[in-house]
Amino acid sequence: MLSQEVLTKIKHIEIYTRRILNNTLSGDSRSAMKGTGFEFDQIREYQVGDDVRYIDWNASVRMNMLLTKQYIEERSRSVILAVDCSGSTFFSSNEDLRFDTIARMASVLALVAEYGKDHVGLLMFSDKVELFIPPKRGRMHTRLIMERLFYFAQHHKKTTTSTDLNGAFEYLARRSVGKSLVFMISDFISEKSFSKYMNVVAKKHDFIAIRCLDTHETKFPSVGFLPIQDSETGEISLLDTRGKNGVRLNALLRERVIEQDHLFKQYGIDVLDVRIDKSFMSDLVCFFRRRMMY
Repeated sequence: MLSQEVLTKIKHIEIYTRRILNNTLSGDSRSAMKGTGFEFDQIREYQVGDDVRYIDWNASVRMNMLLTKQYIEERSRSVILAVDCSGSTFFSSNEDLRFDTIARMASVLALVAEYGKDHVGLLMFSDKVELFIPPKRGRMHTRLIMERLFYFAQHHKKTTTSTDLNGAFEYLARRSVGKSLVFMISDFISEKSFSKYMNVVAKKHDFIAIRCLDTHETKFPSVGFLPIQDSETGEISLLDTRGKNGVRLNALLRERVIEQDHLFKQYGIDVLDVRIDKSFMSDLVCFFRRRMMY
């Protein structure tokens, strides 16, 4: 069962996202489309140039104005949200854990897909595939995805599972879901190389990487000796962040991001970087406007 706090959080996300969509995205690709095979959207006032075949005469008589039926093109695109739920996603140097941000982000993506009348599915993975919900569309299906995300956030805060991106990529490569728009939300921190099946997925689907990092995973402050615990293995170490050691540490952190950027560019994958400590809504909406044309 989800707590009342979580249910309230889901409701706030729904309200806020739909408000943003209605105010910002309306009209980008939902222009009036007339003709057989399109889905009815609404009745609106007739405008010069509209097809007279779609005038609703009964409604026009009742409202004492000329009204026409508006249709929108039915879409068949599928959106798959591949969500990292390994131990490292339950880390943060801020109040909110990384997975809280990931769950909110995936929820927003699901709501935008619903707005565009697309099918949306969910893949959750750690060192194995934890859950797969096949793509469907509709408000109840979107709500199911959001509830599964926040249920995991509520009940698995102490998980120590490792990250194996290759397992998720192989699953997407082998599963027959047709060409889809795949958003993978992860920190992309993995000891294993994940280029083999990522290349296959990038060719099979329209693949987008959303890299969600904590500020201390790109630049670490100099605080002397610091005991740290690996969130995936539980191993405890003593980290020296002073002087040259701190410089080398930050160089390694930068190098990891640069290597990932090179790999993504090599396979033609777009990357959206999201910080845990910053609002992601505007960046996400702008990315959708450019990439998905809602």
